[in-house]
Amino acid sequence: MNRIGRALLNYLIKGLLIVVPIALSIFIVVWAVTTVDSWVNVNSVLGVDPRTGESRNIPGLGLLTVLLIILIAGIFVTNFVTEPMYSWFHRILNRLPLINFIYGSIKDLTEAFVGDEKKFNHPVLVEVEGGMKKIGFLTQPDLHKLGLSDEVAVYFPLSYSFAGQLCIVPKSRVTDLNITAADAMKLVVSGGVSGL
Repeated sequence: MNRIGRALLNYLIKGLLIVVPIALSIFIVVWAVTTVDSWVNVNSVLGVDPRTGESRNIPGLGLLTVLLIILIAGIFVTNFVTEPMYSWFHRILNRLPLINFIYGSIKDLTEAFVGDEKKFNHPVLVEVEGGMKKIGFLTQPDLHKLGLSDEVAVYFPLSYSFAGQLCIVPKSRVTDLNITAADAMKLVVSGGVSGL
């Protein structure tokens, strides 16, 4: 009986390892689609079904609408917005302190991951106290304007989170990693459980 119990427990654990990630992924996708659908509420434009009296609902229509708006905005900015117009927009934003701070922070964070000048593209290994090492991303290789000519800025993302912390460390403690930025981020965010 003990042997059968161990086998059943083993099967249960292996089943959990398969089912839980799939179920959570599906849940997150469904939650994202329904949340965006409820925010955008495009389905109300479709009216009411005369047979049932209920409003027509096409799951994912709101998310599709948001993606379409983002695509159209990208096409518009790429083909029609000139550099003077872009500069004028930024001058206007600079006069609005709170909006400029929020917009600038979000824009910088977005560009750090997907912009033309990605910021998290230089994974490094940093030796910290007690011989321990941390994986991070070199974000500023030159800090002479701060009077720190022998130091660099390294961003350390936190595991299972999109947060992180920026640390200033001596250049001598920083070693380049021979892996892609995507692999380094996946390794750190997953707490080291995602293999390389």
